[in-house]
Amino acid sequence: MLVFMLSGKSQFVSVDSHQSSVVLSTLSAGSSYIISVTTTKGSAQSDELTSIITTVPAPPTHLQVINVTDNTAMLRWTPSLGKVDRFIVSYGSSKTPNVTVTVMLSGNSVQYQLKGLQRGTLYKVKVRTQKNNLQSMGISTSFTTANVVKASEIGGRSAVIAWRTSVVFNSYRVIYQMAKEEAKEVILESPITEYKLTGLIPSSFYSVVVQGEKNGKYTSLVTSQFITGKLRFPFPTECSQELLNGALESGEVTIYPQGKEGRAVRVYCDMETDGGGWTVFQRRMNGKTDFYRTWSDYKAGFGNLSEEFWLGNELLHNLTSIGPVSLRVDLQSGNDTAYARYTNFSVASEGRNYTLTVSGYTGTAGDSMKYHNGRPFSTRDKEPDPLGIHCAKAYVGGWWYKNCYKVNLNGLYGMNSNNQGIVWIDWKGKDSSIPFSEMKFRPSRFSPATHG
Repeated sequence: MLVFMLSGKSQFVSVDSHQSSVVLSTLSAGSSYIISVTTTKGSAQSDELTSIITTVPAPPTHLQVINVTDNTAMLRWTPSLGKVDRFIVSYGSSKTPNVTVTVMLSGNSVQYQLKGLQRGTLYKVKVRTQKNNLQSMGISTSFTTANVVKASEIGGRSAVIAWRTSVVFNSYRVIYQMAKEEAKEVILESPITEYKLTGLIPSSFYSVVVQGEKNGKYTSLVTSQFITGKLRFPFPTECSQELLNGALESGEVTIYPQGKEGRAVRVYCDMETDGGGWTVFQRRMNGKTDFYRTWSDYKAGFGNLSEEFWLGNELLHNLTSIGPVSLRVDLQSGNDTAYARYTNFSVASEGRNYTLTVSGYTGTAGDSMKYHNGRPFSTRDKEPDPLGIHCAKAYVGGWWYKNCYKVNLNGLYGMNSNNQGIVWIDWKGKDSSIPFSEMKFRPSRFSPATHG
């Protein structure tokens, strides 16, 4: 008869007299057992033969490799049940098959950073546990370090990453990170193998990893590091400074009206009209956006920067208070176009009801804005200085109404009756709603001839 005991609980196994060995199953890994063997004949029983055995510890589970770069990789695993003395990590590469690196880690470890790896190399890793002098079976995995590529077209706010691979992947993940900042990532569908990083910070160090995805598993393909270029205005306060930074295409841009430490703001820049550098603050083009809004709406701004919008009176005040500013208004109806240019333009603070200052007209649309000079802004729920009827309600908009208007660019889109449309009287009169309008400003000192 054989008896084995763990934690005071005994189990018995009977063995035929002709047997000299037996397999004990359902034992726990990394556990010590007291084994006692006795023989019986009839009612007689021999003395016990006793020994202590210890089972080998269980290996860890769920071994995975993450954050693979060209020369580093992070191993992570789930420890098995039961306390162990240490973990043993062994790894080697396909380039040096006869060399294996072994590292001993404490028994409470759950990860290990591999360093000093060779780029573009296949590695095999095995992790085992050890208790006393007993080692578990190993759990293994493999990974390939990334190759290094150089970023191209590096500018102050952008850089291009391109890669090649002989393996077909379902998609790619581009992870990029500025030093000491959170990482950002972009998912690209195959077969795209090039990506332009935008919105970067000038004169900053970036690291990039490109991973390929296949069957839900990501493999690091390439890494890159670069420093973005310097800009004349790293934190532009308006669009003319962004033009001087080299941005020649119109579109949405991030500006910093209060400098580096202030809040970043998205605006639309017109970089083409009359030399470019215009910060657009109003656009009507399709009637998708409701402009019959409250005072708070006009204060904060609303709409879609790439379609119809009002930038916001508070921001408009801040931006036109930095220095002398010029206003330009572009109008289009069918094939007819017109513009008005004013050399002096500003919007006062909310305490002064965002009062308009505008003068110095040139252009082809006619000087209709002159009528509104010195007028406070008014909306359907606030009329600071009424001169008769409530103009904002009567003409369904928000504007610097007087009694009531010669310009109503925030009126009802497509309304060609009741004088409630988008109107510039000196160009198309009151009964023709203008399909397109765009209002924009830039510093008066800006010279289109010398900005390059």
